[in-house]
Amino acid sequence: RRTDVDETRTSTYEERAMSTHFALDVVDLPGGIERLALITLSGEGRRPAVLDVEAFERLDAVLDAALGSQVSALALIGSGTTFCAGADLARLAVMSRYHDVRELAGMGHRVMSRLAQSPVPSFAFLNGAAMGGGFELALHCTYRVVDAEVSALGLPEVGLGVVPGWGGTWLLPRLVGIERAVQIIVDGALSGGRAFSAAQMTGWGAVDEQIGHADFLVDALGWTATVLRGQRRVSRPPVDRDERTWNAVIERTRRRVELRLHGANRAPERALDLLSAARTADRAAGFALEDDALAELVMTDEHRASVYAFDLSRSRARAPRNAPDPGGAQPIRSAGVVGAGLMATQLAVLIAGALDIPVIMTDLDQARVDKGVNWVGTHTRTLAAKGRVSPEKATRITELVSGSVDKAALGGADLVVEAVFEDLGVKRAMLRELEPVLSPTCIIATNTSALSLAAMAGVLLQPDRFVGMHFFNPVARMPLLEIIPAPTTSSSTLATAFDVGGRLGKSCVLVHDAPGFVVSRLLGRMYVELLRTVDEGTPLPVADRALDPLGLPMSAFELLALIGPPVQLHINETLAAAWPERFPISVNLQAIAASGQKSVFDPDDRQRVLPEVQQRLVQGDVASSAARVLARVRDALADEVWRMLDEDVVAQASDIDACMLLGAGWPAHLGGITPWLDRTAPDPAARRFHPPGVASVVRSAPEQPPVR
Repeated sequence: RRTDVDETRTSTYEERAMSTHFALDVVDLPGGIERLALITLSGEGRRPAVLDVEAFERLDAVLDAALGSQVSALALIGSGTTFCAGADLARLAVMSRYHDVRELAGMGHRVMSRLAQSPVPSFAFLNGAAMGGGFELALHCTYRVVDAEVSALGLPEVGLGVVPGWGGTWLLPRLVGIERAVQIIVDGALSGGRAFSAAQMTGWGAVDEQIGHADFLVDALGWTATVLRGQRRVSRPPVDRDERTWNAVIERTRRRVELRLHGANRAPERALDLLSAARTADRAAGFALEDDALAELVMTDEHRASVYAFDLSRSRARAPRNAPDPGGAQPIRSAGVVGAGLMATQLAVLIAGALDIPVIMTDLDQARVDKGVNWVGTHTRTLAAKGRVSPEKATRITELVSGSVDKAALGGADLVVEAVFEDLGVKRAMLRELEPVLSPTCIIATNTSALSLAAMAGVLLQPDRFVGMHFFNPVARMPLLEIIPAPTTSSSTLATAFDVGGRLGKSCVLVHDAPGFVVSRLLGRMYVELLRTVDEGTPLPVADRALDPLGLPMSAFELLALIGPPVQLHINETLAAAWPERFPISVNLQAIAASGQKSVFDPDDRQRVLPEVQQRLVQGDVASSAARVLARVRDALADEVWRMLDEDVVAQASDIDACMLLGAGWPAHLGGITPWLDRTAPDPAARRFHPPGVASVVRSAPEQPPVR
């Protein structure tokens, strides 16, 4: 049995350390009156600056030197495109003693507080990204100025299973108010560690000024001089610290977090505790509470799992595993999409917007083509109105996407993606019709979610140019792209698929041709077991909430509504054709699909099954408890994952984790599916996907104080 040893955190911190350096320059401010101590943060090589014990010791020393230089002010600036990346997660992930973590938290508070308590004003020159501890470093400064182009500011720690531990939960709400602080610290983190822009942070009062990008340092120095001379007055919006208002925001957020996570991740609750206390606690008390919370949460499985998920997601986005030599990729100057439905139009917008190339959509009749083209125009205008793309970009995408009922219009395309109905016969017929009108060098990709690549490639005269590119819905938001070669796919075709996927901003995972690939197969097995309990007699509301302890982003039947019951039934049928003993067709999945309803529940009462669904259900008289349903689903998933690894559907367990994290919304606090399966194994001596300590706390560590 395979274990994912290549991703194991067994090395010591010293072997993984990313040193941070601080360079001190004393510069004359414009006008030649004041002198400023400019401290530049830089990481090892091209890495960004990170914060750890050694970094704080160096910062402490450089602050001594700066304040001994007879200056009027001091300022911090980053190197390259990053101000500071925050805490060194590599170190946190191997710390095994509560008191070591608490000492690190306290040290960060002490050293950063020197910026707030400095005898001269301190300035943060946010020249680039500042996330987590890096943004907290800036919050301690007297003033903050940011490059207007910066788009990554924030406190994402809750998404990593911890809390802002160096002042963020006390300082931020006093700058921006409790509503915005909750949005940044809790809501942003639970939305995948969302970052915020320079304009947003300036508008909310977390940053004092944003300035142009052309010569940021020169302009920042000039701005600083005007502040020091009183020529510019920095005003900040007043913060409402009314007890009722403050507590109402906290309690409303607690209810929202509980409905979403059901206690599966303790970090949001602890962050809300700290934000609640920040209303009345003084600086010392607020920081002491952060010390306790950070030390407690670092010693939890949620944190270790979240860091594993973060590292995995980031590494797959930067460098896909087992990808072919990119030098073999073909240039893509124009593209086509077969189909003009929702998935096809989303693909057209993505390709046109990311690659800046013309895209032609085709469909069976003019009405469908017109509807698809019109959707593109409406959608891009909506994106522009929300500020997600510029008006010029929206216009450009609209101009690049066109439609035709004649597949011959695709004759000049370098890449064609088919997105027609998920039926093998339909897809094979379409490929037979499509191939003769395409250029001999055109890459043909299928967006199938479950069907055999080999069976589709068999109808092509040039099967070497055929590849699977399984995108996930919604296309713009879901980062995963499963890339599936057929047995006949050439290395050049595969390299092109990976190259295009990367340029589209997707995290690509190589998956071998097997029914359902990774995500559809595992979700299919989950639904088979879940619906088996419904067939036996478990009430739908019980089955729906059985997976709540995992803290999934939506319940089982909410996800089914998003997928679409007929689509899930079709996937089930595909999997059942290959493995009927493990993927039997649920009579009640058939009933739900036949009802025509997407959701099985009354939208106003999730305990009430819609009459249109209820009257079609066929159930036995053996009802399982929610705990029993969860245990059965867990065991079924473990069985299927081991089978997939034995069949070499993917190369390693971390590939499956990446697919579930990026394509199925599997929560980061679980670390992906295989670490969760390891931690919840009913037999501690059972075979493991990972060695102890990967995405979990090593249980042989000294006893720690209980987590509240």
